[in-house]
Amino acid sequence: MSANVERMSRVDTAWLRMDTEANLMMIVGVWLVEPQLALADLRERVETALLKYHRFRQKVVEDAIGAQWVDDDHFDIAAHVVPERLELARGQSPMDALKATVGELTTQPLNPSRPLWQFHLFEDFETGRSALVARIHHCIADGIALISVMLSITDGGKSPPVRKKAEAEEDGENDWIADYLLKPASDLAVKAIGVYGAGMGKSIEMMADPTAPLSGSMEMARIGAQVVSDLAAMALMPDDSPTSLKGKATPGKRVAWGEPLPLSEVKAVGQALGGSINDVLLASVAGAIGSYLRDKGEDPAGKEIRAMVPVNLRPLEKAWQLGNRFGLVPLVLPIGIANPIDRLAAVRARMNELKGGYQPLLAFALLSVAGVLIKPVQHALLNLFAKKATAVMTNVPGPAEPLKICGRTLKQVMFWVPASGDIGMGVSILSYGGGVQFGLITDARMCPDPDEIVARFRPEFDKLLYLAMMLPWER
Repeated sequence: MSANVERMSRVDTAWLRMDTEANLMMIVGVWLVEPQLALADLRERVETALLKYHRFRQKVVEDAIGAQWVDDDHFDIAAHVVPERLELARGQSPMDALKATVGELTTQPLNPSRPLWQFHLFEDFETGRSALVARIHHCIADGIALISVMLSITDGGKSPPVRKKAEAEEDGENDWIADYLLKPASDLAVKAIGVYGAGMGKSIEMMADPTAPLSGSMEMARIGAQVVSDLAAMALMPDDSPTSLKGKATPGKRVAWGEPLPLSEVKAVGQALGGSINDVLLASVAGAIGSYLRDKGEDPAGKEIRAMVPVNLRPLEKAWQLGNRFGLVPLVLPIGIANPIDRLAAVRARMNELKGGYQPLLAFALLSVAGVLIKPVQHALLNLFAKKATAVMTNVPGPAEPLKICGRTLKQVMFWVPASGDIGMGVSILSYGGGVQFGLITDARMCPDPDEIVARFRPEFDKLLYLAMMLPWER
């Protein structure tokens, strides 16, 4: 195969074919930059940094057995980094207009005859401030990889490693298998699993060398039983609790975000109340959604909703390789528990239940199978996930210090991942520059006012903060 034509992996093909009228498979991000960023400077930075990732110069050509990455001989930077101007309705603020515009951009397909990405620069978004909206198709890479790529265009960002031809040819469909099942797993790789902790790490370690004896037949039986249990749990998982946030997805989308929470406060609350940072944030998310439904006249008491959470399945130092290398796990959010301490305890218990499982690997395998099926069968298979969940949720750690791009400061960062099937809500949590950013993307029919959920996030966190402050100082 020539150097300028590459076969798309089965998992990436699954994401390519997952587009529907209601849910396009685009990862969308927003950067707020101060002072204003000039279009010429951005185009120059993209050409010198982003385009070192060859994938961003390649278009997708589908064929009978899948798809290929093919060099775009007519690549034009002006078609991918485009100027935009906000149209303000009467009485509308620039921020509200930007949110409305981002919602509209999430429903506009990328041009299939070009590489599947586009940057939109609102150069004079506000006085002394620009807004950059990035749209990148999920078949190019998952969220973890794209964060690594986007960081490359910031000042001092790292370029992808230069690989020899032989090394490039070795990188293929089963890189993740080599990294996780055929080689000893590094500490960093195990930590990248996130919520799975020691249990998942131990499982990977034992699978790393198939020639090495397991510690005994009991251990082998335990692994087998866990895999069977996880398969059964995925197959027999009941449908999600019915709420107004679940239904038939429609093409319209709304996005919302608020001001970041100080990460130091989130850490302090977690330490005081015996939970992790994730526990505190997820309890606040669940509380905000429950409060929203309650104020809309819908009683959430006793209800739980499920969010499909991506789990990274690659060493973070290989994020630059792009592609999709993640699994999915279902996380239950106890939206019906009004007491914030009880809700935090319930979230912590749910997180502990996830430890030591194989569900991310099984979900990855399912996506790989879906990539070789005809589109109607693929949609039917993947809709099994959608029926079991109300939302997709991502929780990504970003840089601890504010970044710069072309000498300007990157003040605020938001992003949203796409939802498949009829899922109508995407929740994103991103830590950046000492703060934690909470954002939502929702189906316009199921939830036309996501700002009302976002507005409840800080008050729900404050409840936990006040309770933590009331504890004895000795703790």
